[in-house]
Amino acid sequence: MKTNNIKIMPMSLCDLDSIKLILESDFDDFWNYNILESELNNPNSKYIVAKIDNTIVGFAGFIILYDEADISNIVVNKNYRHIGIGTLMLEELICMAKSLNLNLLNLEVNSSNVFAINLYKNFSFVENGLRKKYYNNSDDAILMRLNLK
Repeated sequence: MKTNNIKIMPMSLCDLDSIKLILESDFDDFWNYNILESELNNPNSKYIVAKIDNTIVGFAGFIILYDEADISNIVVNKNYRHIGIGTLMLEELICMAKSLNLNLLNLEVNSSNVFAINLYKNFSFVENGLRKKYYNNSDDAILMRLNLK
């Protein structure tokens, strides 16, 4: 599948309602409907969705903190991974952050998620810290940062 079939757009509550039933089964279980709904209602949060033929196949977002933002998630439906959707969403988040005149983008990634770590490094994110046993009290979180200025 080519990435030119993928549309990236702002996430709405209607989008969230449309994926409510498959959120945890198809997108992993680290974010649920209530948390995402709260994020969409937060004026400091910005979320996007990736759609193929009006079907949501991914979502991503960040939370603005002063002159920087923390990427809270980049999630792709399990059936659509490794075709460039995460890359497109990360590109859009970076563009959004720059358009908001932010200085930095921060994130944390599971130390065992080599695919995601490499994606972030391809966008010039650098490692700047570690949280021991952050995920399920076993896997470490690597802290990464992208300077936007």
